[in-house]
Amino acid sequence: MRFDYGYFEEKKLGKPYDLRLLRRLVPFARPYGRLFAAAIVLVVLITVLDLALPYVTKIAIDRYIVPPVASGGPDAKREKVRTYRVDLSRPQAAQVVEKHPDLFAVEDGRATIRFESLSTLTAKELKALRSRDYSGIAFAAGVLLAMVVANFVLNFLQVMILEYGGQQILHDLRMALFSHIQDLSISFFNRNPVGRLVTRITNDVQNMHELFTSVVVFVFKDLFLLVGIAVVLLGLDVKLALITFTVLPFVMVASFKFSSMARSVFRILRIRLAEINTRFSETIGGIAVIQLFGQQGENYRRFEKLNHDNFLAGMEQIRIFAVFMPVIEVLGAAAVAVVIYAGGRGVLAESVTLGSLVAFISYMRMFFRPIRDIAEKYNVMQNAMASAERIFLLLDTDERLPEPVPDTTPGDFQIGRIDVEEVGFAYVEGEPVLTDVSFSVDAGETVAVVGPTGSGKTTMMHLLARFYDPHQGKIRVGRRDFSKISVRRYRSRIALVTQDPFLFSASIRENIALSGNELPPGRLDEIVSAAQCRRLVDQLPDGLDTILAEGGGSISSGERQLLSIARAFARDPELILLDEATSYIDSETEQRVQAALANLMRGRTAVVIAHRLSTARTADRILVMHKGRIIESGGHQALMARRGFYYRLHQVQG
Repeated sequence: MRFDYGYFEEKKLGKPYDLRLLRRLVPFARPYGRLFAAAIVLVVLITVLDLALPYVTKIAIDRYIVPPVASGGPDAKREKVRTYRVDLSRPQAAQVVEKHPDLFAVEDGRATIRFESLSTLTAKELKALRSRDYSGIAFAAGVLLAMVVANFVLNFLQVMILEYGGQQILHDLRMALFSHIQDLSISFFNRNPVGRLVTRITNDVQNMHELFTSVVVFVFKDLFLLVGIAVVLLGLDVKLALITFTVLPFVMVASFKFSSMARSVFRILRIRLAEINTRFSETIGGIAVIQLFGQQGENYRRFEKLNHDNFLAGMEQIRIFAVFMPVIEVLGAAAVAVVIYAGGRGVLAESVTLGSLVAFISYMRMFFRPIRDIAEKYNVMQNAMASAERIFLLLDTDERLPEPVPDTTPGDFQIGRIDVEEVGFAYVEGEPVLTDVSFSVDAGETVAVVGPTGSGKTTMMHLLARFYDPHQGKIRVGRRDFSKISVRRYRSRIALVTQDPFLFSASIRENIALSGNELPPGRLDEIVSAAQCRRLVDQLPDGLDTILAEGGGSISSGERQLLSIARAFARDPELILLDEATSYIDSETEQRVQAALANLMRGRTAVVIAHRLSTARTADRILVMHKGRIIESGGHQALMARRGFYYRLHQVQG
């Protein structure tokens, strides 16, 4: 038997479409649309406050710290002289003017003084003269402080709202993935390593966190801030704004180059991480074999290669950002240098106020901050989009068994007779495992299936459990086509006891009653006794409430078998599918298992894979399989009398 271990993650995805992926995320975000709308409103208010801060500084400088240039002078050229105007209606200011008549020029009820002459006044006189400026500066400082406090409060509310909405979306996305994975067919899990599936539901979902909590809203904020800064700069000085905008084409080229390189790196990183998780999961699961055969060195070398490939991909990512971020910093510094040069000349020529120049520098520094933020958010977004591709590839993988639509399974559905009609099946196309298999099982009958390893016994059992559907022929249950019966409804009427039963990391009580409903104490005691588990339960410190290790590793193989039989009892099935496992246990435990199985199968339909022919003797009928076909059928005595394949098997086992 060969399985195709090709994993969907390695498929060539082609050109990514981020907008398409974002649209697919909308249904997960829609229930929390009001939260995101509130966050966007808060972001707009925060952005307005950010834009207002440098402008308040400009007003403080131009209106209160360095007053504008006023025209004056006796010559014909009307030389521009920086003067300070004094309102003589204020008594304290009028006293200063009267005290220094040589410094002030009085005209039309106003006095003016050259700006450089202010330094000749005493501190007390200067304070009396500029009392309104001091008050204006204090008011501007108070406004700035209030805006900072408001910015803090709004940022706090916005972060809390976004985090709440983002965590809710991650919760829903993780549950959708978990629910989808649970419904996939067994063939899917045969091809896909556990580590990669774990990566999808843990790392990849977590990578979506910042997409919802920062990228979507903050990119909106950054774009709004960029537009707002551009508008304010044009409002302050059109010529200076256009000069500084000459740097933007270089920023666009750098950003486009960065975006084209980043996506492929993030995709490779997601694959490398999944491969590391897979290797680590396989190492933990097979540690006993690795240590027994001394494969630590070889396993280490394989992991080292995967880890080195991941390291190289990570360094490639760092290299891209190590180039891009300094380029943006250099371009930002170049833009500030342009502003200082062109704006400084304007201040010297007195065509630009000092406050406007300071505001320009602040706005240009602020202008490149959202560009850096957008680059970082693009980093996060590409990481999230690489994860989203994997998540939706998994969600788009529809390998569930077909369900009847609508479900026509009657409420009183009974399994009754089972008819297998010319069934064929192959795990890999062209390599049949079963060929033209036909037999029937009457209600209440026990049928044993025997044959050498690889004859198709377990595959036949998996078809009866409907882990797979046959590729040829039909299986009828209660004279109804298998495919017309709801998988959930059918499986609720059967129980499967395997060679190596799986037990969960939970209490014995929870492992027996898997339905989640508490069994009545009397019923649970009956099940424990019938399944021969009483001795096991009594010797454990917490009895039925004892917590088992993962996979039931804290108890023996035979005890795990007994608990799986108890689990089957709790289901009260009509059909028992049993893969006999008594070859793995000691004689005493084997007797207990055989007694428990006899109790379980009494009055029920049973199909048993018999590894020991001694088990098959008690069956009502024996099916002998060889190379995917049923070659003999009948009771033990009849088959022995034929002296055919079954007889030879019996002779070999002695």
